[in-house]
Amino acid sequence: MIIIMKHGASQDNVEAVVKAITAKGLQAHLSQGDQVTIIGAVGDKTRLMHDNLELIPGVDKILSVTETYKLANKKFHPQDSTIRVGDTPIGPGHLAVMAGPCAIEDEEMIMETAQAVKAAGASFLRGGAYKPRTSPYAFQGLEEEGLRYIRRAGDATGLKVVCEVTSLRALETAVRYVDMLQVGARNMQNFELLKEIGRSRIPVLLKRGLSATIDEWLNAAEYIIAEGSPDVVLCERGIRTFEKATRNTLDLSAVPVIRQKSHLPVIVDPSHATGVRDYIGPMAKASIAAGADGLMVEVHPCPSCALSDGPQSLTFEQFDALCGELRPYAALAGRAF
Repeated sequence: MIIIMKHGASQDNVEAVVKAITAKGLQAHLSQGDQVTIIGAVGDKTRLMHDNLELIPGVDKILSVTETYKLANKKFHPQDSTIRVGDTPIGPGHLAVMAGPCAIEDEEMIMETAQAVKAAGASFLRGGAYKPRTSPYAFQGLEEEGLRYIRRAGDATGLKVVCEVTSLRALETAVRYVDMLQVGARNMQNFELLKEIGRSRIPVLLKRGLSATIDEWLNAAEYIIAEGSPDVVLCERGIRTFEKATRNTLDLSAVPVIRQKSHLPVIVDPSHATGVRDYIGPMAKASIAAGADGLMVEVHPCPSCALSDGPQSLTFEQFDALCGELRPYAALAGRAF
């Protein structure tokens, strides 16, 4: 449930409500805006049935939250969140661009890519050190060696580093190197991994599962936030449908739906969604128009030689051109890029 305080309610009033909630073994989450203060009660709300919270001075009204996700819910946190990865924001007023190869192949390649995407306008360097592949015989990633390479590239260029983790072992290693952890589509409902990631207190990029509903996606975010990591960014990367013209079907309607249901930032990955480099530009522009807070784009110095996802990777020149095309769209949407 959420308790909405009256405009002008005192700090003592707010503390009295928080005390009443925590005394019953529930968690109290405070969201203070310019006009209203909201207190979310997370836990077994039946414990509060006889407490008459509405009689506490300063309480305006009490509302029940029917959705199973609470902390990711906009009812708990009416203002859209800005997630900061170091000093780099993701959220309202900004267009965060994450770029880099699907897989880190060697140090020279990731360093060269970092310099190119930085020059084009990206603020995050993405690259896979752990690769969950459909075939067990496909390239599985360089693991810690790859993490060392991408960390050096990030430090050399000032880009924030984003890398996927696929297991507890990968997580324990990655936390020493990355600025932001990525949960891939295949692990969106790996709940034990989500819990451990939440305990890391590192910002998280959570991709939507291949066949996940939006509510399932938000509940996955709830697992992370409930463990102590509120800095979660959602990433729409396409869902599996009957259509074969693209790798997946990019559900751009998910962006405004998320913005209505949740305060968390949401970005779009048009590379994995389409699987075809020619479609990345149009879908990136459409994503900005739909309200996305950022983009994730695969970039490789030689896509035809890539060990993973070459057909959906842009060359340096193509990525630079795309960023130039995106700037007026970002300006029109009121986003700094």
